Amino acid sequence: MLKHTTCVGTAGPDAPEARVAALEALFGDPGDPDNPFGEAAVLAADERAELIPEAEAALARFGLNQEFIPLELGGRLDRIDTLARVLRPVFRRDASLGLGYGVTSFLAAVAVWVAGTPQQRRWTADLLLSGGRLAIAYHELAHGNDFVRNEFAAVPQQDDGNGGGTAGFRLDGRKEVINNATRAEAMVLFSRTSPAPGSRSHSVLLIDKSRLPRDRFSHLPRYETTGVRGCPIGGFDFRDCPVPADALVGAAGQGVELALRSFQITRSAVPGMVLGGGDTALRTVVGFAVERQLYGRSVFDIPHVRATVAGAFVDLLICDSLALVGTRAVHLLPEQTSVYAAVVKYLVPKLLQEATYDLSIVLGANFYVRDGAYGVFQKHVRDLPMTSLGHAGTAACQATIIPQLPRLARNSWLSGGEEPPQALFRIHDDLPPLDTGRLTLAASDDGLAASLVATTAWLDSYGSGDPVGTLREMARALVDELRALRERCLDMRPQDRTALASPEAYALADRYALVLAGAACLGVWRAQRHDEPGFIAGPVWTTAALARICKRLGLPVPERAAEETAGLLPEVLERFHDRRSYDLYDTPLTGVTHGG
Repeated sequence: MLKHTTCVGTAGPDAPEARVAALEALFGDPGDPDNPFGEAAVLAADERAELIPEAEAALARFGLNQEFIPLELGGRLDRIDTLARVLRPVFRRDASLGLGYGVTSFLAAVAVWVAGTPQQRRWTADLLLSGGRLAIAYHELAHGNDFVRNEFAAVPQQDDGNGGGTAGFRLDGRKEVINNATRAEAMVLFSRTSPAPGSRSHSVLLIDKSRLPRDRFSHLPRYETTGVRGCPIGGFDFRDCPVPADALVGAAGQGVELALRSFQITRSAVPGMVLGGGDTALRTVVGFAVERQLYGRSVFDIPHVRATVAGAFVDLLICDSLALVGTRAVHLLPEQTSVYAAVVKYLVPKLLQEATYDLSIVLGANFYVRDGAYGVFQKHVRDLPMTSLGHAGTAACQATIIPQLPRLARNSWLSGGEEPPQALFRIHDDLPPLDTGRLTLAASDDGLAASLVATTAWLDSYGSGDPVGTLREMARALVDELRALRERCLDMRPQDRTALASPEAYALADRYALVLAGAACLGVWRAQRHDEPGFIAGPVWTTAALARICKRLGLPVPERAAEETAGLLPEVLERFHDRRSYDLYDTPLTGVTHGG
């Protein structure tokens, strides 16, 4: 399992800040038309439906694959929050590059890190260290996210020599819509190893493509996609193809369990990476609004535009707070991560897509332009939905959340549950080692919900005239919402806890996700108040975040919330002019600053 023996910090030359800065410097000024990795080059490559070869070579020199490999195997993977943060600059430039160069390999390799033999782990690490790629082949078009119904067969072959063991497997079937299908040297394959129904009928295989007989294996034609057009998405076709017994990852019949444990890591990590694309979308629209004149004034002076830009900024902070908690929970609360990872993977892409839609209205007709100064916005809008598809799509995440709601309502919510450690919300604090053996398939407690109750009580200790009065009022509303959710979840019908759940059950999962997002924002603000002077330590963004969340829930929002969040716009402009990221980290970005 991926487990280290010492606490992991951020100091030293390989600190996340240094790696992020190195990637920013590597990519250069995105607005420079002569930059081979700039926005003009990215858009041109997207039109050709390919990745920029020079950019892939640059990432190889940087050693990006090392980010996906555990420390003890020669890589740099020690913390999941660090992984998400380091990949963010790549997704800020091009989601196709982020997925196509390396993240797909990470999604596949996690299963090997979790349950592979020492030999499999070493072989996989060496493949990635040498610049190789892995493809992940879980779902099938006929069954979508319902991978338990997958029909792709890996039939065990009996070893007649010793009278019992498995000599290997015979693969038969197709795997479709697979990123890097033709370019990957190996694949992680989810296969049916027993015709019996149920969750013990599937297994995971690690396949070295060089060992496959050419007459029994072939690649399917490339699929054309609307988003991440540069990713070479294809598929595999196996025809009674033999593979050795040592291809099995974990135990036979363990495929569903291994997949669900792996998803807890990948679902937590990928949304934090994708935030980079939302950052670029917002930055592009702010540039348009500041520079474009309308009736003798800048577009940014229009009240609706200012409100839209501020709202998108707050949504990015909400997403980052939830992503931060999700990635740190993998280390700190692994027994609770099954529900948190699903919430992160469900809600973050959803909020990002809503924010970019709102921003597109500001661009007007420029939204439809695929080149020039604003073309990159349209590309990110097309790419964002693709990052939420596959085995971790919206429906799959909600299906993970819904069955856990009655248990959490009965055993945890508002019942004096233990508040999580403050390290869950701290941006830079050390983390304990990641122990994948502690990941469980269902959460028995909900520390994040407990933190909402505890933080609301902490806010109640302030006087009535304090500057966090509005924040306290909305925090109380979220606690009331949690109380109402508890009653409704306790009354859920047995059928609503299955794949046949009603729309009402899905609505409960959505509301629960929003409550956890509010708890994450409150926790991040409270944890940073004394340690991180500046914007994130102040209540302005948190007040705006809870107002956005309460509005989505249909809860009353105090009128003074709008007045108290007026400080958002100066922060938006300052970060635009100084080229600093629109997330919790406030990271310096490469490029020409804009005079104020």
